Amino acid sequence: MAQTYDAGKIQVLEGLEAVRMRPGMYIGTTSSRGLHHLLWEIVDNAIDEASNGYADEVDVTLHQDGSASVFDNGRGVPVDTHPTLGISGVEVIYTKLHAGGKFSGENYGYSGGLHGVGASVVNALSRWMVVDSFRDWEHWQMRFASEYDPALKKVTAGIPQGPLTKIGNTRKKGTLVRFLPDDTIFEDVRFNGEQVARRLQELAYLNKGLKIVFTDERVKDPALRQKTFHYEGGIVDYVRYLNTGKTVLDDTVIYLEGQRDTTIARIAIQYTDGYTESMFSYVNNIPTGEGGSHETGFKAAFTKAFNDYARKIGALREKDNNLSGEDFREGLTCVLVTMVKNPQFEGQTKGRLGNSEVRPAVEAIVAEQLAYWLDNLKNQDVATQIVTKAVRAAQVREAARKTRDNARKANQLEAAPLVGKLAASSGRKPEDNELFIVEGDSAGGSAKQGRDRRFQAILPLRGKPLNAEKKRLDQVLSNEEFRSLITALGTGIDESFSLSGLKYHKVIILSDADQDGAHIRAILLTFFFRYMKELITAGHVYIGMPPLYKVQKGSRVWYAYDDRELSKMTREAGKGYLLQRYKGLGEMNPEQLWATTMDPAQRKLMQVSIDDAAQADRLVTILMGDKVEPRRDYISEHADFNRQDDFELPPEQLKAKENQER
Repeated sequence: MAQTYDAGKIQVLEGLEAVRMRPGMYIGTTSSRGLHHLLWEIVDNAIDEASNGYADEVDVTLHQDGSASVFDNGRGVPVDTHPTLGISGVEVIYTKLHAGGKFSGENYGYSGGLHGVGASVVNALSRWMVVDSFRDWEHWQMRFASEYDPALKKVTAGIPQGPLTKIGNTRKKGTLVRFLPDDTIFEDVRFNGEQVARRLQELAYLNKGLKIVFTDERVKDPALRQKTFHYEGGIVDYVRYLNTGKTVLDDTVIYLEGQRDTTIARIAIQYTDGYTESMFSYVNNIPTGEGGSHETGFKAAFTKAFNDYARKIGALREKDNNLSGEDFREGLTCVLVTMVKNPQFEGQTKGRLGNSEVRPAVEAIVAEQLAYWLDNLKNQDVATQIVTKAVRAAQVREAARKTRDNARKANQLEAAPLVGKLAASSGRKPEDNELFIVEGDSAGGSAKQGRDRRFQAILPLRGKPLNAEKKRLDQVLSNEEFRSLITALGTGIDESFSLSGLKYHKVIILSDADQDGAHIRAILLTFFFRYMKELITAGHVYIGMPPLYKVQKGSRVWYAYDDRELSKMTREAGKGYLLQRYKGLGEMNPEQLWATTMDPAQRKLMQVSIDDAAQADRLVTILMGDKVEPRRDYISEHADFNRQDDFELPPEQLKAKENQER
């Protein structure tokens, strides 16, 4: 299938230094995201073996000791001696930066990851790593570890603990890598099992027929410890999974596949009766949340093909204008997978494909394959439903445009609804300004009085906004609360959204810590996700964290944000303290609201991010959509109704808390 893959094919571009000094340059951050990036680098190497046809199973395990291991049943890491470096292929790959078999294109047709940086960076940022290569009927192993050099007064990682050693003979084939992240580098070294499972499930969908076994040894219940992801339908199954909780127009999933030159494209599409577009694209298994040339090519060909079909069946007459791409994509759920030889990523999060040659390639593939699909008589009913939905979407879009135009003429989307409502900040620098979206007039009044008006603006909500998951754009624009919010932000909405007009770089949702407050947060986040997603992906959306308790003893005051903090503070206070539990923001006076929730020096904010756009889309539908059964199933699976929040509270504190609740 491939040319000989041995140590001589491994190219070395530069040595491994500086990784521990500047880990952010290689993995972005030392937060939880950076920690998981280590695992993804090793997983990506295993997936590359599978996507290039050398493996059909990948096993990922999170161990009790905090380490993680990844096994693939592919070719095994080369163990022979590198012709110029004089060391084994294993040592080259895991200790030399920019060393690997992916540069020339001879050993891997398509690959993800950091192109040779990943394996050595993981080693550099680990306390230890063990690599096992099962190759040519032999089992080889090499261990690496970090060591402190007293002369240099620094830790050097990735030091071989001996030569590559033959363990014995074996029938097994593949590579096993196990590593322990360095807790002196990362803020938190505990892997998130659910997050790992979600990504592995996604990879299983993207790689048709690949079996991925995930084991989390830290899980107490043996029945829940292991999950297997294996989908013979690939991205067709993925689209059906993403549409859980949605009402589909037809059970049919449109599947298109083709190749132009070295670019391969696979597309799965299914329509729902919803009003928003859910499109998820990938390049060499890497999510491209910011789109790129492959998405542009798909959209251009898709829109042209369906406009031509609409005219063919008479849904569009000669004098009618073509429908827009967004009209045809209303209610669309699409997974676009593109395989590119040398992908070039760009954008704020390196999530956009920049290769210009990919657009015409994908456009040609979609145009050809979609033409075949539309010509097939058995697809006529589905195609007609799609066109009918698009025509209706165009009518709604025109109605929404008139709503916006009329609103502007009446100053409704400029300033009128905000008179006496928005308390604007006096600062003129958007990057310094904050907008608090506050639940209720009472809390809004306290926030207006307690804020620092130089950079903090307050927008009180006088009622619950609409659930955007269930409404069309024209209905959203008719809601006064949303109109006020759109005007305050200055970004526009949906297709006209632009971050360049954003007036506040911190948008903070501030609501009560109860069910109504949680519902308002969910409604606002759904609105942002569906119509202003870039506001979230660019890191501008936050959730304010008001305290649950006030502990006072004499002149000393503590604020606790959860029961654990309450337990700690009451132990510090000793006996004789007063305990107040806040049931709403309105119970706080302006000084308290500033000190606990608005003062940048003391407050707690939770930044909203989207680590997995496809899963986020699915969960928004399940939790905010019309169907009750998927929501009930999700809550039953994930909610822990037996959790005891008060397990740390001493008896006298429990009694005080109960009195307050009464």
